[in-house]
Amino acid sequence: MNIHEHQAKAVLAEFGAPVPRGFAAFTPDEAAAAAEKLGTPVFVVKSQIHAGGRGKGKFEGLGPDAKGGVRVVKSVEEVRLNAEEMLGRVLVTHQTGPKGKQVNRLYIEEGAAIAKEFYLSLLVDRASSKVSVVASTEGGMDIEDVAHSTPEKIHTFTIDPATGVWPTHTRALAKALGLTGALAKEAASLLNQLYTAFMAKDMAMLEINPLIVTADDHLRVLDAKLSFDGNSLFRHPDIKALRDESEEDPKEIEASKYDLAYIALDGEIGCMVNGAGLAMATMDIIKLYGAEPANFLDVGGGASKEKVTAAFKIITADPAVKGILVNIFGGIMRCDIIAEGVIAAVKEVGLQVPLVVRLEGTNVELGKKIISESGLNVIAANDLSDGAEKIVAAVKGAR
Repeated sequence: MNIHEHQAKAVLAEFGAPVPRGFAAFTPDEAAAAAEKLGTPVFVVKSQIHAGGRGKGKFEGLGPDAKGGVRVVKSVEEVRLNAEEMLGRVLVTHQTGPKGKQVNRLYIEEGAAIAKEFYLSLLVDRASSKVSVVASTEGGMDIEDVAHSTPEKIHTFTIDPATGVWPTHTRALAKALGLTGALAKEAASLLNQLYTAFMAKDMAMLEINPLIVTADDHLRVLDAKLSFDGNSLFRHPDIKALRDESEEDPKEIEASKYDLAYIALDGEIGCMVNGAGLAMATMDIIKLYGAEPANFLDVGGGASKEKVTAAFKIITADPAVKGILVNIFGGIMRCDIIAEGVIAAVKEVGLQVPLVVRLEGTNVELGKKIISESGLNVIAANDLSDGAEKIVAAVKGAR
């Protein structure tokens, strides 16, 4: 689960991290009131969406020369005017895709005199079962670009949860960022604060970009992005309460109610598969035959008829879907359960697009019999390659 920048900074502030003062605003009046509370000579008006690249983003309808989603202004009135222009508009960044995201809230923050910018993040390293710390002197840039052009400027080390942060870790961070003296001590304190927050709140990612050195030689968290392990949210009702469903795909929200692993994509062929690896292979082979998958959907190894029905409904709710491929390999999952779920869903919501079903494994013959005797207009497939070829041909033939 992701949260907004202003929420992320509030969480980090609980653990003592140095964040600039700021207030969230949902209306131009609230934005102006926030600026008055801050009482600083410089304000930063920040769009709050779950995507990076806001500063370089473009608002739909404002023209190519308009300012992006992060603006520096010098008066309360300017804060109000920019809030009026930004709220309710769609902001398009390199992370949102061409559809962009509507800005429904802003963060009004005190301005900062920036002397240096750094990059710092904490991530779960699944390979080592440790927390990976990534630091770079190239803050304020896309870390992917830094990794591609100047990989030597990215430094990584891991922290073992069994021991926590040691002095060797804080020295490694100071060295990676080229900090000495009082700034090195602040970096050590910050690393301890961030690591404590990371572990206490079951984070999957903590990213600060940029972490800055101010003109008066202090570290400040200028931007923050936090992501939490969804499986741990039952332990953190305070974090769960921060969820902004307006930033999420409604289909993904519906899928989460049934414990379905669903991610919406930009293609035209809906996929219902059991097992993440098989789902990835299904998506790949659809692309191999010249089409694009509309989603990743893993119903899991022990899905019920109700769960399969819900999955089918979610797929058909996507207007971009022009065809559906059901690809099930029955191990724990029985093919007859899948067949019953598909039939129940089709009878309830109808079938407006071609449907190809490939079943293999436990109770496969019973599953095939249920579908063949259902009276549905379903195309049977012998194997994965056959299924992908048939659904792509059916979709292209229907155009």
